[in-house]
Amino acid sequence: MSTAKPEYDKAADPELIPDYYLLDPYRSFLETEGVPVIEEYSVDCINVPVEPWPRLGGRGAYIHLTGKSDYLNAYVAEIPPGGQLNPEQHMHDELIHVVAGRGATTIELPSGVKHTFEWGAGSAIGIPMNAKHQHFNGSGTEVARFAAVTNLPLILGIFHNPTFIYGNSHTFPERFGHEGFFRGEGEYQPLRPGQHQWQTNFVPDLVNFELPHWGERGAGGNMINFSFADASMSSHISEFPQGTYKKAHRHDAGAHIFCATGQGYSLLWLEGENPVAAKRVDWKPGVLFAPPDGPTYHQHFNTASAPSRYLVFGFGGRRYPTLDSKARNLGEGYGGDVSIKKGGRQVEYGDEDHRILELFEEECAKAGVQSHMREYLGEHGVTR
Repeated sequence: MSTAKPEYDKAADPELIPDYYLLDPYRSFLETEGVPVIEEYSVDCINVPVEPWPRLGGRGAYIHLTGKSDYLNAYVAEIPPGGQLNPEQHMHDELIHVVAGRGATTIELPSGVKHTFEWGAGSAIGIPMNAKHQHFNGSGTEVARFAAVTNLPLILGIFHNPTFIYGNSHTFPERFGHEGFFRGEGEYQPLRPGQHQWQTNFVPDLVNFELPHWGERGAGGNMINFSFADASMSSHISEFPQGTYKKAHRHDAGAHIFCATGQGYSLLWLEGENPVAAKRVDWKPGVLFAPPDGPTYHQHFNTASAPSRYLVFGFGGRRYPTLDSKARNLGEGYGGDVSIKKGGRQVEYGDEDHRILELFEEECAKAGVQSHMREYLGEHGVTR
């Protein structure tokens, strides 16, 4: 008797192949959500179109940025005046940046105790894993909007079951932290410049949050890493003075970058490309973008009349890198503040293309802002 397998005839059963080949549970789930999926290089979260969202309540849209990575997605949710979103809980991490309006969020502990805290534009929130929570609009006349970044694509890709994600009763007491984390308090964990952490669940005011100095990324900047809700996602906020720009660097995809305050632009380019003629993203509060994977260099420029700040949500952080590659990239000698000449991923000012400074001075002149980069570069022995 022959043991050869019969040859499969596609024409006889054309519907079979899609059931067994290249399935994407996350994309299948999106088809049931009933809201737009916007795929762009960057979006203005304050003005992006939204539609009614039956599951979540309110209105919303999913955001898939070019550099979102395989692990993350983003969405924008809008709460009507005097309204609220539906209560929910989910087995994925979620970090939130409020971009417009004011309101409040209630989070329930495993014990049944509820914490309610008020937020406004410029707040950031970490939802503890699978915590019951609900968002409310605090205004009777204006909408409230927030943008969230989650690791739902990864989690749903593993479990293939939305009911498990959104209908699971398991609790994670260790994710909630102490009560002060819901009042905007936190715990400062000093490590080294560029690695300092603030552990919390809520930052009421990103604009005025005090930041430690981190000069290695250039131009007298300040930054801190947030560890929200003990999540496997990362976050940090960085500030740089008016009339200055950061050093260029590169890293894995997935860093969702929000302009928190100020205005300016970012340049993105590949090795060998003209950096001022490749890709440019102009930003102001509410704009979100994500640089594509590793080979893409990106550099941030402040053309505001005051310091600018940007907030980043990503996958894998200082506390829980999750991936070996992430741990390696965050390790000593290979970080975003180490020169590419020394095995890192940063372009030092003295090694950058001269057209970068020329463009920046032109843009500062258009904005009526004095560029301070030549004096800053001169202090560090860089001449142009």
